[in-house]
Amino acid sequence: MTEVKAGDSVAIHYKGTLSDGTVFDSSEGRDPLQFTVGSGQIIPGLDKALPGMTVGEEKTVNIPFEEAYGAKDPNATQPVPRDQFPTDIPLEVGTQLQVQTPDGQLMTVSIVEVGEENVVLDANHPLAGKDLTFEFSLVSIS
Repeated sequence: MTEVKAGDSVAIHYKGTLSDGTVFDSSEGRDPLQFTVGSGQIIPGLDKALPGMTVGEEKTVNIPFEEAYGAKDPNATQPVPRDQFPTDIPLEVGTQLQVQTPDGQLMTVSIVEVGEENVVLDANHPLAGKDLTFEFSLVSIS
């Protein structure tokens, strides 16, 4: 039976949960996730769990934040004067926005605080600093 190795293109169905059981992502009702093992296309902790698996095999892995989206970077938050936001944007904690960096890249940020004068934006990945659990099954290897 063929086993997954680095460089293989694979497809998996998965469910990702936080330590409290909250589902943050799932392939249920969608096509399986396809990627190349060892290419850096997925988080390292999940990538490391695949070699040696065979089609149809299921696995559950607990991934510490260091092997997922990393630690929260306190330097990734920035206050922005409230008057720099268009009036049609709802300034509510949890709202995600697309902003352009000085070098022209688009970045997703979240509003983490709304004050009288400033709105604090956080550029950390929403799952940074969180340990994750993935239940997944290997659908195909090519």
